[in-house]
Amino acid sequence: MNTHKLTIRYIIEKNKIRKTGKAPIYCRLTFLKKRKQFRTGLFISPDNWNSKQQKANPPSPDNNYINTQISLISQKINEAFLFLQVRNDMFDVEDIYLKYKGENIKTHKTLLEVFELHNIRMNKLIGIEYAKSTYKKFIEAKNHTSNFIKFQFGKNDILLESIKSNFLQDFDFYLKSELGHKQITINKSIQRVRKVIKLALAEGYLQKDPFILFKPKRVNNVIIFLTSEELEALENHQFAQKRLSFIQDLFIFSCYTGLPYRELMNLQQNNIIKGFDGNLWIQMKREKTSKELLIPLLPKALKIINKYDNENTIFPKISNQKYNSYLKEIGAVIGIEKKLTTHTARKTFASTVLLYNDVPMEIVSELLGHSSMKITQDSYGKVVQKKLSFEMLRLGKLTKKDIFR
Repeated sequence: MNTHKLTIRYIIEKNKIRKTGKAPIYCRLTFLKKRKQFRTGLFISPDNWNSKQQKANPPSPDNNYINTQISLISQKINEAFLFLQVRNDMFDVEDIYLKYKGENIKTHKTLLEVFELHNIRMNKLIGIEYAKSTYKKFIEAKNHTSNFIKFQFGKNDILLESIKSNFLQDFDFYLKSELGHKQITINKSIQRVRKVIKLALAEGYLQKDPFILFKPKRVNNVIIFLTSEELEALENHQFAQKRLSFIQDLFIFSCYTGLPYRELMNLQQNNIIKGFDGNLWIQMKREKTSKELLIPLLPKALKIINKYDNENTIFPKISNQKYNSYLKEIGAVIGIEKKLTTHTARKTFASTVLLYNDVPMEIVSELLGHSSMKITQDSYGKVVQKKLSFEMLRLGKLTKKDIFR
């Protein structure tokens, strides 16, 4: 059942006063941040209307009649609202008004209407199925879609059934040419629009998927991670400055746990548990995917964690911007030409620490807290191929030595 509140208010239009000195009374419905205003057919002297109490004063035959009619209108609106709630379908303020009038609720939904309904549902599931950051990305995607519709069609919205198959190609071009977005960012925006279309299909607002043949442009992911030699050089360097030494610890810790920045900053003592094997593990929920993280504390990570004893979180707080800025400084000092970021540490964990040491992809996916195996395969498939190529070359050298004879 839709639990969002419906607000009913009555207002008078003082700029539409008739010769009789009376102004029309309008009813304004507000639901899901959208308004619908309509005439009630009632008229009143502005001096007799109490906006705060939402009633006509003082008591008189005319004012009593107005108050009775307003009460009946509100009752009918609430009955219409309850009917739509019980149906458990998606509906908006326009549907409530149409049901109140005894007319069929509109079946023609717009793209931004369904986008808004999707985002409202998602907002209710923050902390349950979604992270707040994911919700914000869908809000951003709706804004991009709204601006694109104005740019491309000169309209504020577009009916679902009028969406053509080239909509996403044009959207792709708009995001690239007008906003300067990179293809990987564009693909994410398109992915969110497609999710809204799937919702429209599921709810019966759309009969067929206009994007069924659409294929997003491929992006060649270049995974940047530290080699075992680079990681060793970073671990062995002694920094005189405390701030750089601290950032060094954070980065190395991430290289051996795969923790993203947010989880690194939120890590607490109660997230360190004794596992089934008697060893210490990190147990916490990943904010981005709401997936449970269960990561064994490798000796090098444990050594770092034992250096810090903060009151709340294990590591002192530092902004992501400062963290990445200091990492750039560290890279320059050690002579690592690769860009060091929080993501580089996470990718080093997946590649150099896990995959290069023959840890299966399924386990890597679990340790990284990916929402699906496909994400891990898409990101690290080439790393596995590189490892396979290396092993085949090694095997080739062994065969040359007639090791199998």
